[in-house]
Amino acid sequence: MKTKIQRANERGGMKIDWLDTKYSFSFANYYNAERMGFGVLRVLNDDYIAPGGGFPTHDHANMEIITIVFSGGLAHKDSSGGEGVIHPGEVQVMSAGSGVEHSEFNESDKDPVTLFQIWIQTKEKDIPPRYDQKDFKWQESKNELIEIVSGVKNSESLYIRQDAYLSIGNFEAGKEVEYKLKKEGPPTLKLRKGETNGLFFMVIEGEVEIAGEKLNKRDSFEITDAEKFKIIAVSNCSLLVIEVPF
Repeated sequence: MKTKIQRANERGGMKIDWLDTKYSFSFANYYNAERMGFGVLRVLNDDYIAPGGGFPTHDHANMEIITIVFSGGLAHKDSSGGEGVIHPGEVQVMSAGSGVEHSEFNESDKDPVTLFQIWIQTKEKDIPPRYDQKDFKWQESKNELIEIVSGVKNSESLYIRQDAYLSIGNFEAGKEVEYKLKKEGPPTLKLRKGETNGLFFMVIEGEVEIAGEKLNKRDSFEITDAEKFKIIAVSNCSLLVIEVPF
């Protein structure tokens, strides 16, 4: 088993008048040759957008872009026809594919919006763009990991064109849960000999223990070359788990 920890204060970042953001991987003005991604996971940005602030229209291609809002409301509009406001408990997926333009703004002129935006490379190049959004009410859950994104089409999670999974959950202090890699799922997800999936854990709130390591708010933990892991909630906590192929 191979592991790597990135503490919250080791992330890159940028702060301007309307945006305070932290980067888990090299992005924009932040470059770290040791932090270029994790498998097909390329970006995890931790954004605070001030009232009235936002990203004007810009373009993306060949990325599955996943947005998870923790507080406030994020107004989204894109050239594939996707449009709406993302609120806490909701998750949005935008498959940029062959190319899409979109904008994202804090819908409020009084309250900030906080969110994670995650980019995962698509399995195939230049696929048609698409948009989807779902309310998982995950912030109301207790002691379970809720699968919010999957590379398998189903009625429970949002679909992306990559053999990846995202799960999120809240746990009470002392609770334990086991996470097992999903690579032995449907035939389309079975990996070739020698391939493996890796896990990227991000602590949203609280304190967690994974594989004997203590992790605090906004610490991340990467694991490869292992198939299952025990997660222990040291305190009341929230956790995001991203499983991606290498």
